[in-house]
Amino acid sequence: MTIDRIWSGWRSAYVADEAAGERRRADRGETGPSVFTRLLESGLPDTETHIVHRGPTCVVVMNAYPYTTGHLLVLPYREVADLDDLTAEERTELWTTTQTAVGVVRAAFAPDGVNVGMNLGRASGGSVPNHLHVHVVPRWTGDSNFMTAIADTQTLPEALSVSADKVRTHWT
Repeated sequence: MTIDRIWSGWRSAYVADEAAGERRRADRGETGPSVFTRLLESGLPDTETHIVHRGPTCVVVMNAYPYTTGHLLVLPYREVADLDDLTAEERTELWTTTQTAVGVVRAAFAPDGVNVGMNLGRASGGSVPNHLHVHVVPRWTGDSNFMTAIADTQTLPEALSVSADKVRTHWT
């Protein structure tokens, strides 16, 4: 049996660009907050930042570079790089919120399946390695997105704000 592979170079370019940006910041001695911390401290309304849920220690935000419509990120407010760095309260809320996010994604988008995962550390593909986050990605049968593979273009059927509104409607 052979496995067909379709190249999705746009994603590696994004990760490399983010990693290069982080390295440039580090080379300049800038150890400032992660993109998530900057977002959380921006003072902008949640409707502009696409934050869809705030809990005591964790927050849920629409991914600005989604794999599919409805791609959520669940993360602690506190900037930590590894699971071992979480407090017991953060760990409990992170997984409880992730479980709720899966249910919300199912209710809001009716996908055929859902991917849940984390990339811990830069080598794992984590583009924000200093602020762990859980991806909740709705998936549909046949959603390999041929446009990305052949045209270096991603098609998303709705704006992030529309997806965010759907998620907020289903969050309890």
